[in-house]
Amino acid sequence: MHEPYLQELSDLGDAKRAEEMRSYHKADRTYLGLKNPQINDLTKTWRSTLDVAQRIKVADGLWQSDIYEARLAAAKLLTQARLRPDDSAAWTLIAGWCPDFDSWAIADHACMAGQKRLTANPSRLDEVETWITSDHMWTRRAALVSTLPWTKQNHPKPAELEARDRILGWTAALVPDRNWFIQKAIAWWLRELSKHDAPRTRAFIDTHGPAMKPFAAKEAMRFLAKT
Repeated sequence: MHEPYLQELSDLGDAKRAEEMRSYHKADRTYLGLKNPQINDLTKTWRSTLDVAQRIKVADGLWQSDIYEARLAAAKLLTQARLRPDDSAAWTLIAGWCPDFDSWAIADHACMAGQKRLTANPSRLDEVETWITSDHMWTRRAALVSTLPWTKQNHPKPAELEARDRILGWTAALVPDRNWFIQKAIAWWLRELSKHDAPRTRAFIDTHGPAMKPFAAKEAMRFLAKT
């Protein structure tokens, strides 16, 4: 079912740019050379013509192609606040992509789709919590990138505040992980939180900052240093 959509992506390919992208992203896969706005335009049109069940099938096929732009398009097909009548299959598909993550760009697009499904059903945080102990670095990272919405509420409800504290616990558990991408994700989560909840961010850094890599602690405090 995905083949016509993959062909639409391929028709916009740019061989020269594809080689540049391969060099930049360093992951060994096919690149078509599309720009993000081109993928956005296509997936916007596709979403308007496909129901949720069809979108899931197309997204699955595009992802399995392992083509860079196809994986981005798969994620964008499912990046929507509401997927009616039921988004369970969409969440299962997105969560199932985690073991395939091998680069930040693809992982971030998939995690954006995951963010929508998590905010639609926060009980899924129970599953995400298991990711922080994964042997796969990109899955551990996804636990933080997928939960970024819980950094953003200015006036969180009690359940949102409980989730925020819970995820801060995961973040603390990942501090001993010396992988650069994990430290960067910790810094990202805390930096975003600092814009909306400075006291919790400062408390975290006071407790865990000395154990973080210096660049990550500095990045986490970037906006707080200005206040």
